[in-house]
Amino acid sequence: MEMPPLIDPFARAITYLRVSVTDRCDFRCVYCMSENMTFLPKKELLTLEELDRMCSTFVRMGVEKLRITGGEPLVRRDIMTFFRSMSRHLDSGALKELTVTTNGSQLARFADDLYAAGVRRINVSLDTLDEDKFARVTRWGRLPQVLKGIDAAQKAGLRVKINTVALKGFNEDELFTLSDWCASRDMDLTFIEVMPMGDLGGEDRVGQYWSLKDLRGKLRERFTLTDLDHRTGGPARYVRLEETGQQIGFITPLTHNFCESCNRVRLTCTGELYMCLGQEDMADLRAPLRASESDQLLEEAIRAAIDRKPKGHDFDYSRQQADGQVSRHMSHTGG
Repeated sequence: MEMPPLIDPFARAITYLRVSVTDRCDFRCVYCMSENMTFLPKKELLTLEELDRMCSTFVRMGVEKLRITGGEPLVRRDIMTFFRSMSRHLDSGALKELTVTTNGSQLARFADDLYAAGVRRINVSLDTLDEDKFARVTRWGRLPQVLKGIDAAQKAGLRVKINTVALKGFNEDELFTLSDWCASRDMDLTFIEVMPMGDLGGEDRVGQYWSLKDLRGKLRERFTLTDLDHRTGGPARYVRLEETGQQIGFITPLTHNFCESCNRVRLTCTGELYMCLGQEDMADLRAPLRASESDQLLEEAIRAAIDRKPKGHDFDYSRQQADGQVSRHMSHTGG
């Protein structure tokens, strides 16, 4: 029996699920986590089997793209068994894409396994190519380890996209270094405006805000920018640098420019479904999942949640305070 697709109240089909498989990470990036994070008790996390059942239910209900996030997804123990089991949905054609967002630290270990499981594209979060600055922004991270991981990923045949958070007074001076480096390695690059999420122990979010409009203006001083219609199912808007043919994306979560076509929802590692990254409303899917061996309760809970998906979010920096500020950390919802 064919299942009716997941359609929200604004007639948007939900085809993209982002799944956080852990809230843990081997870095402590200043805009994502506080240095001494309290992590969730293990029993609250969905087991790998539960994650499989949860994702498989979404796939059955019309999700075609699955992005695995964290924390750092590749630090979760035995995570490759989950990837391998998801590959059956790629084989059947129900799932069109299985992809990962990672900090790159574990890629040297797992790049070949990811490719073997059917992953073809990955996003690597990287904010600077300066080793000292990298240590400062990640607190615990080592740049050479990440660069080795990117080498391994490309060697394995994975297409790598670099995601860079634009941070005022931190990586402004690396705009061209980063874009040249990505061009030289045939990697696309997406800049992300910093988002008002979680209390980070005194980090001044508004002070860190570097407008991508300003960043685009700087690029324009050196390159001819052509706006592209091309979308990848995510919130990025793309331009092509005519001189290099390189593609650069911009994610501006504060400008509502992608809400009307939003086709995605986010599942946390504890089974909470967030229908919008910028709203507190969520649905607990862990309870119906654990309440029954049949998936009927889970399917009903998913449909009820999608029926509550809002039209858009309400982040706003214009009043110089992070309004619509979301209390949870980015590492909890999944980057």
